Amino acid sequence: MKRKMKVILLLLMMTGIWTGCRGREDARLTDRAEDTVRTQDSSGDIGSDAEDPENPENPEDLENHKDLENPEDPEITETGTEADSAESIGAEAGATEKTDTDLETETGFVPDAADRFYHTALTEELKARITGCSYPDTEEPLQISYEDLSYVHVLHYDFEGQIQEGELICNQAVAQDLVEIFYELYLSQYPIEKIRLIDEYGADDEVSMADNNTSCFNYRPVPGSSKLSNHSYGLAIDINPLYNPYVRTKDGRELVSPDNALPYADRSADFPHKIDKNDLCYRIFMEHGFTWGGAWNSSKDYQHFEKKLEDQ
Repeated sequence: MKRKMKVILLLLMMTGIWTGCRGREDARLTDRAEDTVRTQDSSGDIGSDAEDPENPENPEDLENHKDLENPEDPEITETGTEADSAESIGAEAGATEKTDTDLETETGFVPDAADRFYHTALTEELKARITGCSYPDTEEPLQISYEDLSYVHVLHYDFEGQIQEGELICNQAVAQDLVEIFYELYLSQYPIEKIRLIDEYGADDEVSMADNNTSCFNYRPVPGSSKLSNHSYGLAIDINPLYNPYVRTKDGRELVSPDNALPYADRSADFPHKIDKNDLCYRIFMEHGFTWGGAWNSSKDYQHFEKKLEDQ
């Protein structure tokens, strides 16, 4: 009997111990489950990056957020070695279309720059633009016809280091020379302040020079003479004329053109944009068979380059 009681007591003790352990394990499991729930809830609060504009998880969201910050700064992509053309930039919805001038100002880079250097025959629009200005509107026969002339389009760096478009009218015989010369100057970032048709100055050479405008064709005589200038044939071009004036002597007096170029008549002085025999512009024009007015004897025309035709 005593032995039975001992067995019963032992069984009861073992049952109590097992129940206590099970209870503690259930409690641990419950705590672990609650911890898991708390962790998931907490990560839900912290892990909401996809909706956070400061740290978008989706690359598309990142692009959209960037566009919102910079609505006027669409991304410019590149294909191959050169950027897409200006027509394709800003093609995305909501983007601002960029012109070539915008690109030049903002990036200092022009897509397909070599294609911007070209020459063509004069269009009817161009003929109308110059007639009565640089090309006389007269019934009298002229020494050059529209068909002898070419329109030249170039790019150049201005004095601020920005890329600008330039245009010239010249003799067809030197059109390709000028395209190549200005392309070389562009690649070297040689500064030329302005390259505009002299018609924008009413074909007034003095006004154009005073504004430091680089120009070519202008049907006019040599100053102080009835002889036609080589500009009349589109065979002469003036580069940065304010800093490279025309200097001559008359009745013992030194005359400087343009009038505001007097500080640059002294060629022994050192100043920017001065053309001399060490200047890149001088060297390139010489390589293309031009002559330089700065080497003349009776007068000095430091801005002036011209090319003689074989039949001249």
